[in-house]
Amino acid sequence: MLVPMKDILVAAREGGYGVTAPNINNEDTLRAAIEAAVENNAPMILDVGFSANPDIVWFGRVCEQFAKEAPVPVCINQDHGANFESAVWAIRAGYTSVMADRSTCEYEENIRLVSEIVKMAHAVGVSVEAELGHVGQGFQYAVDRDAALTDPAQAADYVARTGIDCLAVAIGTAHGEYKGTPYLDFDRLHEIYDAVSVPLVLHGGSGTGDENLAKATREGISKVNLATDLYKAGAKAWNDEECVHLSPGYKLVKAGYKDKLIHYMKLFNQCGKA
Repeated sequence: MLVPMKDILVAAREGGYGVTAPNINNEDTLRAAIEAAVENNAPMILDVGFSANPDIVWFGRVCEQFAKEAPVPVCINQDHGANFESAVWAIRAGYTSVMADRSTCEYEENIRLVSEIVKMAHAVGVSVEAELGHVGQGFQYAVDRDAALTDPAQAADYVARTGIDCLAVAIGTAHGEYKGTPYLDFDRLHEIYDAVSVPLVLHGGSGTGDENLAKATREGISKVNLATDLYKAGAKAWNDEECVHLSPGYKLVKAGYKDKLIHYMKLFNQCGKA
């Protein structure tokens, strides 16, 4: 069943578990994510980058059809929306959530731009995720790790003034592969959790480590974005079989991606929560 992301994440925050948000970009990864959710009676958030597919409306309609037919709650979320227009197109394409990423803007500008999208999205029942602080890149972790961590007091003001449905926080993770050892600031996470009432989102889940992620989802994170680990697992499944034909190769990639996703679903205590 297709639902707004807010419905899934409010239940996760209240239940003290996390929900995976795998990046998908084609039919194979879409099917893998839906199958993983159905087989494990779990809610699922499909994260789709605004530029992940050349035709967002067509791909959105495909995702929408799969989500509607699933017997578990499924949300289609636009990941890292670049501008107001991309959010409008995502909603037109059937997405039930959009991320308004203005994390590199000055604080007041971030609030102004996100508030515009919240007003538009909420008018049609679509959830909005936004980011305060900024999650950087793993390849320059030494620089990005402490560059823009989320301030708990500012988070409370930000949520109140924007009206967002969930907040992506910077507590020490990074996008992509880490160059260095990830270190998460759990004290900061606890302070943010206590300061706001909306569910919290962790970007840069891949490579962060099972122990860190399990603890994060037990102690305040309701949604974990995953991409690199899933894609690498799919590629490894193909390479391990030394497959040279596309058709069976795609099946191997899908299976490897799906197995890794289920690993995280179990780690976050998401299974059985549909």
